[in-house]
Amino acid sequence: MNLPQLNAYLQGLRGVGHKLDIQKVAPAIGTSAVPVGDDCAAIPDGDGYLLFAIEGLLDEFVAAEPWFAGYCSVMVNVSDICAMGGRPTAVVDAIWAASAEKAGPIWDGMHTAATKYGVPIVGGHTNHRSAGDHLAVAIVGRARKLLTSFDARPGDALVVAIDLRGEWYGPYPYWNASTTVPGDRLRGDLELLPMIAEAGLAVAAKDISMGGVVGTTTMLAECSGVGVTIDVSRIPMAEGALREKWLSAFPSFGFVLAVPQASVAAVVDRFSGRGIAAAAVGTFDDSRTVRLADGAGPSELFWDLRRKPFIGFGPAA
Repeated sequence: MNLPQLNAYLQGLRGVGHKLDIQKVAPAIGTSAVPVGDDCAAIPDGDGYLLFAIEGLLDEFVAAEPWFAGYCSVMVNVSDICAMGGRPTAVVDAIWAASAEKAGPIWDGMHTAATKYGVPIVGGHTNHRSAGDHLAVAIVGRARKLLTSFDARPGDALVVAIDLRGEWYGPYPYWNASTTVPGDRLRGDLELLPMIAEAGLAVAAKDISMGGVVGTTTMLAECSGVGVTIDVSRIPMAEGALREKWLSAFPSFGFVLAVPQASVAAVVDRFSGRGIAAAAVGTFDDSRTVRLADGAGPSELFWDLRRKPFIGFGPAA
């Protein structure tokens, strides 16, 4: 795809559509006591923050891939905590299934991920008399110093970090660099985020979700009230991957960060020191637009946050 085609393709992603759904609930929770729009609620708690998040899994995904859905339900929650500069404490689950046999693979996947990531399952809700299979998992953690979605500033670099040591999971847009990896490596890799936060090397971050690199960056820019031009040619990419599929992918380890220019080299070095690809792919500005570039050529407008909200949170809201 050329850049205009790629831009149109990414605008139409199902994952982007899911993010736009968030706008509909924004007015109802816009008066929350803590900033809303981040990967976790960050509640001031003594000398740090209590982090609290939840993820629901797509029903068709749970039905088609129950073990992997269970695994991902823990994995993505852990990523949300780490994206905030935190460390996970524990998870709880809510499972609805037609029978204990149907729920079994979901439990197995959750247990495997909980063991690898060192995060215990401490409770939840179970129903084996449901007409379908449904799964949601919540997590708590703690942070000493936050990486939020609200603190990117014009002039900060957009750094993208993705673990390329993986493979596609079946026909899905999931880049799996987790299920076959030893737990100690997974835990060590994720420890990079709170270490970066506590060292003051980055000011904002999000984990790359179903909106892909571009959709996730757009959420961060909206919350911070900034804009950015993303050079898609500089985004770390797995060898042989189609660019449009890669930019719509949900990687098991993938983060976007806002990094002061003086700290870019140090942040990239921290990731590369653990074998994780990272690169500065753009610079935040005050335009409140998200544009895509492909090297030195003309850019394409992906989203104009001045005229059209994305998730509906941030200074404009």
